[in-house]
Amino acid sequence: MNADLLLNQRRTISEIAFVEMVVWRLGLPLPGSCHSFKYRLALVVSGVCVLRYDNEAGKGDHKHIGKMEIPYAFTTPKALLDDFWNDVDTWRY
Repeated sequence: MNADLLLNQRRTISEIAFVEMVVWRLGLPLPGSCHSFKYRLALVVSGVCVLRYDNEAGKGDHKHIGKMEIPYAFTTPKALLDDFWNDVDTWRY
């Protein structure tokens, strides 16, 4: 499958936490998604992933908050990043 890497970034946000963001544009949507993007956005604190947005094949768009998994309504890559950073800020404060 053809894929163009659009974002691959790791950013330290504190002495114990970082975010990792990876977004690809695919030739075709993944099974379970209605768009042509594949993504993985994660907040890791003290070595534990406490927040993650992803769309693994067959499961579609969703996010993990701790051990809870909930559906995510993907609209655009910009909205995805905005939603993720809003959740990161909520977690931090």
